Amino acid sequence: MSRWHYRLVALVTAGMFVDLFELYSGGSILAALVQEGWSTMSVNATFLSVTFLGLLIGSWFAGVLGDRYGRRFCYQLNFAIFGIASLAAAFAPNMTVLIGLRFVMGLGLGAEVVVGYATLAEFLPAKNRGRWVALMAMIANFASFVSLVIAYYVIPAVGWRYMFAIPGIAALLIWLARRSMPESPRWLESVGRIEEADQVLSEIEARVAASGPLPEAAPPAPVRPQEPISSAVLFSRPVLRRTLIGILINITVGFTLYGFLQWLPTIFVQQGMTLGSSLQIVMVMTVGKVVGAGAGVVLTDWVGRKPSITLFALLSSLLGIALIFTQGDAFIATSFVLAVALGVTNTIAYTVYVPELFETRYRLRGTGLCGAAGRLATSAVQFLVVYLYANGGLAAIVSMLAALLVIEAIAVQLFGPETKQVSLEQAASQTPELVPERALAVVPNKS
Repeated sequence: MSRWHYRLVALVTAGMFVDLFELYSGGSILAALVQEGWSTMSVNATFLSVTFLGLLIGSWFAGVLGDRYGRRFCYQLNFAIFGIASLAAAFAPNMTVLIGLRFVMGLGLGAEVVVGYATLAEFLPAKNRGRWVALMAMIANFASFVSLVIAYYVIPAVGWRYMFAIPGIAALLIWLARRSMPESPRWLESVGRIEEADQVLSEIEARVAASGPLPEAAPPAPVRPQEPISSAVLFSRPVLRRTLIGILINITVGFTLYGFLQWLPTIFVQQGMTLGSSLQIVMVMTVGKVVGAGAGVVLTDWVGRKPSITLFALLSSLLGIALIFTQGDAFIATSFVLAVALGVTNTIAYTVYVPELFETRYRLRGTGLCGAAGRLATSAVQFLVVYLYANGGLAAIVSMLAALLVIEAIAVQLFGPETKQVSLEQAASQTPELVPERALAVVPNKS
């Protein structure tokens, strides 16, 4: 790691921070819209579902475009879309227009999550890749707390529109700053652009060498075929298990963040709390989530991906059930510890583990497909949350959360590979080689 790496981490993290700021501010904005009479619970469900439809489409197309045209092209395009749409939403005349703009914002938001984590992983050393990706997630997830604090003061004072204007302006500024980011040498190599990959890597080495001597080069990996590969490879026998694990992780994270935490302010308001009191409780949970992400920074490269995900997913499930039986200060304390456990699980599983499951040639399509599937499920979950709350209250929602976490823990422990402190090439090599007849557009080696 060097100054060059730190700057790269800062630029990608800044983009992810603004992305999550906008995403998490939705709960506060919707609660304010209900309070002002602009919206209702059912209209809010439509708003959230449209958001996740945009995230779904954005996730998938980010994977396709990122693997086809490069990581740099994709992360600049998605941020421009998000920034312009967010600024336009600040001037929306009614809920119909606001919902439409939210869909466009979702396209950019979904793409940023797919491209950001995977791109950063491709630049970082294997020894501490998990630690730095998790650190980025911890900082980015602090956006949820910042958005709640800003919403707490801004919405009552000047209105909800500023909650769209702030991230919109920030997104365009970051877009300008990220124009100097290089293309991923791993991606350039994967599409056969070897000379360009060598040139970019030489420039990186020159900058890193200014901070101290370069480490000894690792032995070169075996040369792999550079022919294009179809997205259907994600459903081939060697890769399918990883694809399904990635989808399950995305569905669980989606329900955790957007079927549970996202709805809490509105649920508390519906139960008679003031908007300020409901936001205060959610603030406690967002602090816990950031603390959990911080713990994930340590655990991911120390304990490993699989044991950390398994242990804290099961712990989160138990704490979720305990939440049903607590009140008052005990409820707040349990909520905080639950948020910590969820922070560990989601940080390691979603941000570190999923991008490591796929080879460079189809890494973004793999993470994009998993993200799209998770968004699709989460979009449908918004209406399920309304149904569950109407028929079973918070207990019904928490019970479903607990069940998903148990399934995730079992799947990762039994079927997931361990990717701790190995190169991305080594992580991919744990998947059996594709059989030429089933390689799905990979040209067989004539030798």
